[in-house]
Amino acid sequence: MEMETQEEAEACGSGAEKRFRLHTAIQSSFGSPDNPDYVFDIACSGDISLMAVSLSINVLKLYSPITGQFLGDCRGHTDTISEISFLDFKDQHLLCSSSCDGTLRVWDTRMRQQAVLLQSHKSSELFSLSIGGSSNHLFAAGGKAKVLFWDWRTLKELACLEECHTEDVTQVRFHPNRKEKLVSASVDGLMCVFDTLGEINDDEGMDKVMGVGTSLAKIGFCGKSNESLWCLTHIETLSMWDFEEGTRVADFNDARLKASANWALTPVDYFISCHYSPVTDRVWLIAGNNLGSVGYFPLSYSDSTGLIGPASAVLEGGHTGVVRSVCSPLHQQGTPDQSAGLFCWTGGEDGRLCSWSEGEDYVKKCSAWASRSLVMRRNFLKKSRNKPY
Repeated sequence: MEMETQEEAEACGSGAEKRFRLHTAIQSSFGSPDNPDYVFDIACSGDISLMAVSLSINVLKLYSPITGQFLGDCRGHTDTISEISFLDFKDQHLLCSSSCDGTLRVWDTRMRQQAVLLQSHKSSELFSLSIGGSSNHLFAAGGKAKVLFWDWRTLKELACLEECHTEDVTQVRFHPNRKEKLVSASVDGLMCVFDTLGEINDDEGMDKVMGVGTSLAKIGFCGKSNESLWCLTHIETLSMWDFEEGTRVADFNDARLKASANWALTPVDYFISCHYSPVTDRVWLIAGNNLGSVGYFPLSYSDSTGLIGPASAVLEGGHTGVVRSVCSPLHQQGTPDQSAGLFCWTGGEDGRLCSWSEGEDYVKKCSAWASRSLVMRRNFLKKSRNKPY
């Protein structure tokens, strides 16, 4: 990614804030209004035909990302579903999930049934999953101080790496271009890079180690060649890393305070993820407050100093609590300040799934998404800033 000046960072967000229309809010959970089931994760298939949602009651629910229609559910996990992802390289209808019950499962969403069950006796919990390898034949999962691998073709466990981390492995990610490379992130503050081309083991597989210094929550790739890594921690800090060199490129010091100063709502309480646009080669921090509002804040850096610009997009009025997941099925290549039509889906601790749109044409096209019993509509109201104390 190209480095930018402070003026360029401010110009990206200044005057460009876009407040998206809350189009539909679906009460996705089975819980009572006073004690709703959380929406943990949202994933969309590559052909935009299906959206999967994981709930805190260990159930997967399926929807149409275009219409919001409920299509069914998948049941089988006995503990928290930690991550979900579609196997687009294999079949658009195959959905993969990892869970704290120690299993990795593949679901046939057409039949709403489990197709594959993978389990390792070496890790009682799985916290993350990724699909890759040189031939897209590997499943990787993060466990309790372990990184595990299975071969999709034989469904056999290939390796269990036990010397790379000392705490829970919260994220595993195969490189989008160099699919033989896997990055793991852990509560121990380390990111490790593994080469899966040869034999996968603790002695020969590790390429490099990057020390972030605090417990890692989420990581992801960015840059025109995916040469950079963004990293979010459990104490709401943000940093950017060079994947090839294994070095820290920039620290976004006081990121939560700087994001809070760059929108007109109550202060930012937590980070959700980051959004990268290959079209403009830019990264946005997605952050929210405890009232359920979400903002997209443009990131840039110069001389190792990270800069956070004014919010490019604000999602307000849909959720009443913490937002856990954001999924942009139709605009994964675009930018939040230049999108039209359906922008994204969000899910949170209030049990709601909210779709956000921009543009009258889209609203007319999708004027009837679901039955009254499933859907709650709310008019968008501009809220005044609340005092945090």
